[in-house]
Amino acid sequence: MTDSVRSLSSSKVVNIEDLRRMAQRRVPKSVFDYLDGGAESEFTLNENCRAFREVMFRPRAAVAVDCKLSATVVGHELSVPFMLAPVGYSRLMHPEGEVAAAGVAGEIGTGYILSSISGHKLEDVKGATAGPAWYQLYLLGGRGPAEAALERARKAGFSAVVLTVDTPVAGMRERDPRNGMKELLGGSPLSKIPFLPNFLAHPGWLASFLLDGGVPRLENIVIPGKGPMELLDVGAALSESTVTWADLKWIREAWSGPIIVKGVLIGDDARRAIDEGAAAVVVSNHGGRQLDSVPATLRVLPEIVAAVNGRIDVLMDGGIRRGSDIVKAICFGARAVLIGRAYAYGLAAAGKPGVRRAVEILRSDVERTMRLLGCGSIGSLDRSFVEVPQSWGSAVERRA
Repeated sequence: MTDSVRSLSSSKVVNIEDLRRMAQRRVPKSVFDYLDGGAESEFTLNENCRAFREVMFRPRAAVAVDCKLSATVVGHELSVPFMLAPVGYSRLMHPEGEVAAAGVAGEIGTGYILSSISGHKLEDVKGATAGPAWYQLYLLGGRGPAEAALERARKAGFSAVVLTVDTPVAGMRERDPRNGMKELLGGSPLSKIPFLPNFLAHPGWLASFLLDGGVPRLENIVIPGKGPMELLDVGAALSESTVTWADLKWIREAWSGPIIVKGVLIGDDARRAIDEGAAAVVVSNHGGRQLDSVPATLRVLPEIVAAVNGRIDVLMDGGIRRGSDIVKAICFGARAVLIGRAYAYGLAAAGKPGVRRAVEILRSDVERTMRLLGCGSIGSLDRSFVEVPQSWGSAVERRA
């Protein structure tokens, strides 16, 4: 058992921030800041978290409840009101990567969403989980590789596709060029020299990285005549593979199951997603990693819920670090939430046991929060359990 796994006891790892600090110690700065950072000034990254801190609860006193944490999302019964979001480059954080995260999701009875930017084959990821698995789709490499990936996902047993629509180009994540992320992923040996001291300062990560074969290729984006896409090629490929509403037509033809549209921030786009046949939308600003200075997802969630008006499920992500954040999002109308960084910190810190500790923390947080609120089920949460910040008031009421 490694030192990092031994340190996961409940007395040492109390919250997600503890896992974040562990991850920061274990992996090189380039890998940690890829996970931890956002675009440009990181205004939206920070606003995502701050929005939750601005919302206060309105508990019911003297109420004994037996909490039911289950939620139904796109026809799937989940044991908890959160799923594990797609996190690219997961295999750089730990060799087990997506396979470990999917396995934990299945253990607790919830769903896992696999990023297209995965170093593990989708068949192996689906084989690791007993729970529902969705495939997140980028059009990297064009329509042909995307259709091939969808066919593989169907055969492997993935039950839905999550189409990300907010990446016509990669956001400017300023930490990455400063920390040598490009040099880690490729480039000449000479270009890596300035960053070697940081890699060498993390011998545990470096040993596992080298034993795993170094930088993985993208096993689920197979380019005809070339094989799996190189990880370094993702940035350029994104700018050549912009998703438009017109793409929903051929994607619906290639995929007969539910399609979830991820990256919606305004009501008009939510309504358009419904018109194009989406089964759900995810209110998301990509964790503050794409366009900076867009609002926190919690702030715009009421607008999307109002626009959808019960016709499809509404999910959200961004800024969730505690179970109380999950409860607040559901009070504002989300069916469930997607957690990304929260479990990825655990993955980077200690692999599968770290992911397991992250979801244990969040599940316990949600149950405790529900009991303290005096609310017996996720389905009973509504706006009456939260106090809308005065500064949000008029905007929230217009959107509600």
